[in-house]
Amino acid sequence: MTMIEKFQSMLDAGQDNAMLRFSLGNALLAEDRAAEAVPHLRAALGHDPRYSAAWKLLGKALAQCGEHQAAVEALDEGIAVAEARGDKQASKEMQVFRRRSLKQLGGADG
Repeated sequence: MTMIEKFQSMLDAGQDNAMLRFSLGNALLAEDRAAEAVPHLRAALGHDPRYSAAWKLLGKALAQCGEHQAAVEALDEGIAVAEARGDKQASKEMQVFRRRSLKQLGGADG
């Protein structure tokens, strides 16, 4: 059983929390299945909107799907969350992803 199958079976069995959804989204993203990862990462944030790592992965997944405007919006939210929590490393990483998406949109870093 793959990790994705394991996480999905846990979800199917009625377990649903931020960590499980984040883990499933992360496993899908690692297999280049970004479009499938997005709803799980959004669900993780529904459980815990202060989950910096989930915001970062959501932005990354959206960018991989070519949804750069949505990625910028998610990363803006994630940066605010990370900074409010004092999570400087996550904030810096999200700023890098944000700049990449803005570049794809033809915008400036703003």
